[in-house]
Order: sequence, then structure tokens, then C-alpha cells
Amino acid sequence: MRILVVEDTQVLGQAICERLTSLGHGVDLMGDGKKADELLRYQSVDLILLDLNLPGLSGLQLLQKLRQRDDDTPVLILTARDQIEDRIRLLDAGADDYLTKPFDFGELEARCRALLRRKQGYAANVTEHGNIVVNRDSRQVFIEGELTAITNREFRLLEIFLGHLGRVLSKDEITDHLFNFNETPGPNAIELYVGRLRKKTAKGDLVISTLRGIGYVAEIARPSQS
Repeated sequence: MRILVVEDTQVLGQAICERLTSLGHGVDLMGDGKKADELLRYQSVDLILLDLNLPGLSGLQLLQKLRQRDDDTPVLILTARDQIEDRIRLLDAGADDYLTKPFDFGELEARCRALLRRKQGYAANVTEHGNIVVNRDSRQVFIEGELTAITNREFRLLEIFLGHLGRVLSKDEITDHLFNFNETPGPNAIELYVGRLRKKTAKGDLVISTLRGIGYVAEIARPSQS
């Protein structure tokens, strides 16, 4: 998924980005609150990791502006403040969750998974889609009970399709979810990834149809009725 990290401590921001990128997410780092706000006015992301003490615009101000625009992108606050009054203020301002610094990266990953799956409408990390079972915690896919070998990026592509079942996704939309700003995927990159995913899930009930000149639409095949 596409994640924006807004953190002005470069070492911490880079460490977060490297950790999430290794899981197959498209991750971007910004260290200025005002520039991040300008970006979010025209660029959508799936999750925002937001520090509070930022130059240009504070994390709280950025969050308030985001919600004033009716932008419901999940926001995970990264804060050194541990007073209950601060937590209440952040949640009331529209934050979805918070993590107190210093934090464990395993907990960070778990909170990110929780927010991303909620955005897709799933209550649990393990979900069933026809004969396909997806475990977002272990990043494993089972088809008819058998484990299917899949790369991190292919797994994220599968998540994108499962999160938008029945909706037409253009190549540009998929690229926006799958890659960060620093990556320059080739013109056929999405076709290649979709082709690989189709091949690996060929025995599954996920049907990814190509709409030439438009994009792709994914659906779960319904069992035929005799």
C-alpha cells in the first residue's frame, strides 16, 4: 500500500521507510508539515504516519486541515507525548491511532496492518475470498488450503485488488498504490505484476479482468449453481 511518513528526524524516518518498503509497501518520506499538506491536497495515500513536532506546519495542524477537507485517510500519530490529555486531544482531532516514541517496529507494523485492513473493510488479519485465504500478518496466501509462493509486491497487489473488488482500477491508480515517488516503474510494469499474480492465483476464485485502454477489475467468482 502507499504510505506517507511525515517525520523530520531523518534517521528515524529513513528507518521506518526501509522497514515498510521491505514489506512491499510504496513508502515516501517528508520532513516538513506544510509541504506534506500541499502534497496531500492532490495526492492520495493509503496511510499517513505523522510526527507532531514538524517545521512549517505541526502534525496536529496538518491533521486538522486533512479532516477539514473531509479526507478520511487513516492517520497514525508518532509522538513522544504520553499524557492522557494529549492522546484524547489527538483522537478528538481525527487521529485513528497513536504510537509513543520510542516504539518497537513490530508494534508499528501491527498498527499499520490494523489501519490498512480497516480501510479495506476487514476486521481481521486473516480473510477468506472464495477458496483464497489471505493472512496479512504473515503475508501468506493459501488457495484450497495450499500455501502459494508470492513476493511482497505481488501480495500488496493482491491486497489492492481485494480492497477494490468490483471497481475498475486504472494502471495509474495501481501504480500510485504500489510504488513510491522515487521509483520509476517501466510502462509494462503493472501488466507484468498482474500477469504474475494471475498465474500464481490461477486455481483461486479471484478473477482479474483486463479492460483494454481502461484498466483492470477484480471479482470473486461465484460458484456455479446446477
